[in-house]
Formats: sequence, C-alpha cells, structure tokens
Amino acid sequence: MPRSKRDKDVSLTKVKKKTRETKEGLVQQLRHAVDEYPNVFVYEFENMRASKFVQVRQKFKTNSRFYFGKNNVMAIALGKDKTDEYATGLSKVSKLLKGQCGLMFTHSDKDEVISYFRDLKDADYARAGVVAPQTIELSEGPLEQFAFSVEPQLRKLGMPTQLVKGVIHLTQNFRVCTEGEMIKAEEAKILKFLEEKLSVFHVNLKAYWNKKTGIKELE
Repeated sequence: MPRSKRDKDVSLTKVKKKTRETKEGLVQQLRHAVDEYPNVFVYEFENMRASKFVQVRQKFKTNSRFYFGKNNVMAIALGKDKTDEYATGLSKVSKLLKGQCGLMFTHSDKDEVISYFRDLKDADYARAGVVAPQTIELSEGPLEQFAFSVEPQLRKLGMPTQLVKGVIHLTQNFRVCTEGEMIKAEEAKILKFLEEKLSVFHVNLKAYWNKKTGIKELE
C-alpha cells in the first residue's frame, strides 16, 4: 500500500525554540553592557519598522548597543529587586520593561540622546490593526492619479470603481477608513495606493539610568 503524502516526517529543527543557553547568553551580554557603558535608556516604540530602526542603529553605531528581547529575561539580567540587581538602581529599570520596549546602552551624552529621539518622527503607511487617526473619504468621480491598469485591484479591495474612457472613476462616495476604528487589511492597501501615510514611527524614551546618578524617569 503506497504511503500517504500526509505521513511526512517533520524535522523539529524547523520549530526550534530559544534554548536556555540562548537566554543565559542574553543575560550575560546585558550584564557585560552594564559594565561597559555608563548610560542606559529604556525605550518603547510606536509603529515599529525594522528599516526605520536601522537608521537609529547607524546613528549610534560607534558608541552604543541596542537590545530587544523577552522583557522577563532582560529583567533577570538587570535584577528584579534590590537583593539581586546587577548594579544599584537597575531593579527600578526592570520594572519599566513592559510592552514593546528595549534597552539602549551608550557612551553618548544624555541630552544628545534625548534630543535625537524627541525629533525622530517618520511618517509611514499604516498597517492593518492600527487605529485610524483620521477619516479618509473619496468623492464620486474620476481618480486621475491612478493608472487605468490598477482598476481591477481597487475594485477587488472593495472600491466602487469603473473605467470611463480609460480613466478610473468612483461610482459613488467611498470612505476608506474611519477615525478611531481599526484599519482593515484592505483599507491599509488602499491607503498605500493613495500614498496616505497615517502612521508615525517614533521612539519614546521612558527612563534613563546612570552608574553615578541612578535612574530618572523621562516624560
């Protein structure tokens, strides 16, 4: 009897989880960074894009290290309370590791870092699941900004369109997204067609720790 195609052997290496050694390695890296760098910032980000954060890394590549990781593992590295904190005050840093955040270890001046991130705001296209900051509506009539060839794609995304003498027309008013509501996958694609950038990549500094002065939470 021929073997069923469903009876396939699946290598466990394809679903390999982070090992204990990997976590312990991160702990050691973070503690080494505490020894090497005098300043630590806790940061959180909005509308994260890997390509955007590359710019940040390039800016500070000569004097800083950035870490993303499991918040609990990073907290273990720093110490969760006064009895096991790796350096004085780091347990307070651990308590701020919530949500999408990371640690920046740096030799850079505190005010320079704060100033850089305060000004770092980069508009980008909103992803599905993001709450729309405003309502975008299109009026019935020609959409001359589009090439006629994309009309089938727009119609597939739910837009009431038709070609009239080679020009795409909306056959009725159309609301792309609504302020305060989550953007759907189709709406995100339409916004990209319209070149409407409703998201802003931004890094927010939550706190600053220095070996001599301790921790200070930042607004």
